[in-house]
Amino acid sequence: MHYEILKLREHSELIEQSAEWFHTKWNIPLEAYLDSINKCVENSAAIPQWYVAMNHENIIGGLGVIENDFHDRKDLSPNVCAVYVEEACRCQKIAGQLLNVVCTDMNAMGIDTLYLVTDHTSFYERYGWEFLCMVQGDGEPEPSRMYIHKMLSEQ
Repeated sequence: MHYEILKLREHSELIEQSAEWFHTKWNIPLEAYLDSINKCVENSAAIPQWYVAMNHENIIGGLGVIENDFHDRKDLSPNVCAVYVEEACRCQKIAGQLLNVVCTDMNAMGIDTLYLVTDHTSFYERYGWEFLCMVQGDGEPEPSRMYIHKMLSEQ
């Protein structure tokens, strides 16, 4: 399958489509995604950032980088969030490619350590992430797994 990973800060024409796509996947209010993606496009700061995998005009995967992904460890920042690949497109290394792009891009902006909250086990390890600790998600009954990814800064 042919797809291209795009940095939304370079593709303002995709703001509404991307916000709607993330909203339908994660049930977070559409306005929250519109606000964050607009900040990504308008702001020269490293956080927030959003990325999508496009197959022609269709979004087939995506993720973002925000300060905190709704958990109690505010010191573990920034967080990769909203990682999702369409079910029909899974098992084609799209999520891994998205994760590699975000780590490389953040490193180029001077951020060499990223965090990620998930309930998955063994998936993120394939892409260089390591289990760090358990964190308590806002309003969640059970703790979730926190992963860390560190890149060596390019000298």
